[in-house]
Amino acid sequence: MERWDGTTNRITVLHDAFGNRPGLIKDWGFAALVEFEGRRILFDTGNDSSTLAANADALGVDLRAINLVVVSHRHGDHTSGLGHLLHINPDVPVYAPAELYGVFGSRLPGHFYPRRPSLPRSMQYYDGEPPDVIHHGTPWPGARFSWVEELTPLGSNAWLIPVVSEVPGTRELREITLALSTSQGLVLLVGCSHPGIERILEAAAAIDDRVYCIVGGLHLVLADEPEVRRVAHALRDNWHVQTIAPGHCTGEPAFLTLSEAFGDRYLYAGLGESVPVPRPAAM
Repeated sequence: MERWDGTTNRITVLHDAFGNRPGLIKDWGFAALVEFEGRRILFDTGNDSSTLAANADALGVDLRAINLVVVSHRHGDHTSGLGHLLHINPDVPVYAPAELYGVFGSRLPGHFYPRRPSLPRSMQYYDGEPPDVIHHGTPWPGARFSWVEELTPLGSNAWLIPVVSEVPGTRELREITLALSTSQGLVLLVGCSHPGIERILEAAAAIDDRVYCIVGGLHLVLADEPEVRRVAHALRDNWHVQTIAPGHCTGEPAFLTLSEAFGDRYLYAGLGESVPVPRPAAM
């Protein structure tokens, strides 16, 4: 990876389980560095702090220079490097899904539960005198979290798109996609696409119905082959996705099917590789 000169727009994979770049540690999980419009955004933090640190160092990425972090969802293979990042870059803003009882911490009004003052004080929560706000804990108590629950502009042609999964096994899981608005359409950076990539595309259409590229995990790793083929052809023929750079939980059968469906518009995005991002859309 070439040193960043502040003008190159690209997405570089820092954590994944496949690739052909020597000197990097492969592990299940995902993290990517986004360099766009003069900012450095870390999208997800991988499965292990030491792996994130080692791969960043090998690629010449200074994690202390990250401007903000986006955590797509709460699973450990996307969050486990956050402690290391916050140790060396403690004031960096972190955008995470808004979840009442999520690992990122949250808050509820102290009166959220029905009360029974007739009970003895020893049977009442907080002895019958709850605080105004009940804060839920997090493994990262010092983090500057911003909880995302609606389409959120980040400025400079970047957006956060939250979608809630309705898929059995991940029902109610909240996941954030990072959308970059470019001259050729949206570049969508996805963590796992647990809600389904087509539902994410539906939500992204509120910004732009043109999708230049999808980068990241499509969660087809355990899908049967007819469903893999259906999704691949739908992305190409119905959603008119121009290029695709799948990784992480997309799955080996889907890598093959997508590469056949997209041909030379399939972009290899293994560990350590960079996917070019077109110039930003005109404001």
